[in-house]
Amino acid sequence: MNENEEDLSRQETDALRSIGKEGEGALLTDAEKDMLGEVGNISMSTAATALSKILSEKVSITTPQVSVTTLSEVKESMTIPNVVFQVKFLQGLTGFNVLLMNIEDASVIASLMMGGNGKGHTDPLSDLEISAVSEAMNQMIGSASTSMATILHRDIDITPPSTQIWETNANIEMEGVGQNQPIVKIAFRMTVEDLLDSQIMQIFNLETVKDIAGSLLGGTEPKTEKQSKMQGQSKKESDTESEQEFKRATEKTESGSAGSDPAPGKSRQQPVTIRKPGFGELENKPVSDKPRNLSLIMDVPLELSVLLGRTKKTIRDVLSLSPGSVVELDKLAEEPLEIYVNGKRIAEGEVVVINESFGIRITNIINAKERVKNLE
Repeated sequence: MNENEEDLSRQETDALRSIGKEGEGALLTDAEKDMLGEVGNISMSTAATALSKILSEKVSITTPQVSVTTLSEVKESMTIPNVVFQVKFLQGLTGFNVLLMNIEDASVIASLMMGGNGKGHTDPLSDLEISAVSEAMNQMIGSASTSMATILHRDIDITPPSTQIWETNANIEMEGVGQNQPIVKIAFRMTVEDLLDSQIMQIFNLETVKDIAGSLLGGTEPKTEKQSKMQGQSKKESDTESEQEFKRATEKTESGSAGSDPAPGKSRQQPVTIRKPGFGELENKPVSDKPRNLSLIMDVPLELSVLLGRTKKTIRDVLSLSPGSVVELDKLAEEPLEIYVNGKRIAEGEVVVINESFGIRITNIINAKERVKNLE
């Protein structure tokens, strides 16, 4: 590369960098920033609720701060290492959504996901920890996308999140995003009880946030074809009823004008006929206890299953299972087993061996009252 090419490349780089700083207002207006902040607040609150259910801990977030930046500037401002979760929009929106989290904060979430005490560390995450925190972020991003779909009144579909570890500035890159390409950063603070106080960062490409802001700032949402037809039909029915009411009122007025004029200030009232409603006599017929036409459903197949027992395990326990592992259930060896038909408990029994197969001997049929409770 000669000297002129180097100068040109440097000038282009400086120009691109200036887009994220001096031209920020032109790329994203204050109204668009406010709207994106509100959308981010609602969607991430939903995501925090989903994370709270998974961790069984209270999760809170602050109001997001929206700004236009570049990937190069993100590198300079963030601490290393970071865990990066990226999804792409398949339907409803175009572009991508990236979620960044400090690796120590990610280790806290991983610990809570695996039934630990929530104590974080700065060591590299194990494969098990990455899998656990990826599942948590998957739930968060999925809930946020569902909330965004509700706000925008459109279906939004995303890819499963891909997980990366940014250990050095050298490997900080995103697919399809140049180092100096304008991107939108939405930063917020997330706390998990007294275990975590983290600065989380979301990154969108500019086209995506323009689409979101344009949908909400462009006026009322366009109605679907079905809604338009229903409203049109409702309007026609309403207009027809109004015309009929007007016609009846006109006929009454014309017929009333042939008689004596009412006193000034008083309107003429038409006589109203009042009568009692008539009902037929009720017949006292005996009710048969036997179900009628039962033969019609005799050949309907039903699924019968037997529950051996239940137990609860953490993600750590499940992932550590291997051939030869023994899982203890909540049933004692001599307790009767529960028998279900189409998922409803109807009886109890004990295991027997029939030739070379297992079977179940019914020892008790659940009474009708208990079966009704099981249906609730």
